[in-house]
Amino acid sequence: MAYKQESITPYGNGEEKSKQVEAMFDNIAHSYDTLNHRLSFGIDYLWRKTAIKQLKPYKPQAILDIATGTGDFAIMSAKKLRPAKVVGIDISEGMMHIGESKVKAAGLSEVISFKKEDCEHMSYADNSFDAITTAFGIRNFQNLDACLKEMCRVLRKGGQLSILELSRPMRFPMKQLFWIYSHTLLPLYGKLVSKDSEAYTYLISTIESFPQGEEMVGIFKKAGFSEAKFKRLTFGICTCYFAIK
Repeated sequence: MAYKQESITPYGNGEEKSKQVEAMFDNIAHSYDTLNHRLSFGIDYLWRKTAIKQLKPYKPQAILDIATGTGDFAIMSAKKLRPAKVVGIDISEGMMHIGESKVKAAGLSEVISFKKEDCEHMSYADNSFDAITTAFGIRNFQNLDACLKEMCRVLRKGGQLSILELSRPMRFPMKQLFWIYSHTLLPLYGKLVSKDSEAYTYLISTIESFPQGEEMVGIFKKAGFSEAKFKRLTFGICTCYFAIK
């Protein structure tokens, strides 16, 4: 099944979506962390804590962080869950290069490693990981169903999936306030800081078109996960998903 956000691309230059997304994140890598924290008013840190808290009872020892970006989720997972290893994968080497510097500064180079991988075609064997995490990345996938099936494949039976994704608030007045914020301040500030006028317009478009809530739960189950559930955070600006293989 094709989803609306899969046809939305950053630059509309005719290249396949994954190539455009890779170029976009390479372009904005230098400003990504600053923009993320400022545009969310620092709440993204609390969202990650919520997603990681879901995994604590399971004590995963091998974690795969997909669309790892600059490694914030991987670093927090390593600190709070104390796994034997965390592997962060992404299609943007520019983002991961910054992540490697952050991991080194945190003294976690023995635990966290990075590798360029396309989630749709991962090189890992079946049942390789105890848990999979990803924050604010799945709406950029070129083929959501294929990527989720790959996640299910490399996750061991009983393994956990913990995902954060930005979403559309559904209720007044946050629905209206978020629309104003996302269509004015966010793209303007993103353009000024990142110097990429199209990147943050693209990111907002994918938030607005991405499946959410109950629809996403159904998509997880179709990919092979069970016990899928979700929790809306901060008036619905972000949604935290959890599923088990």
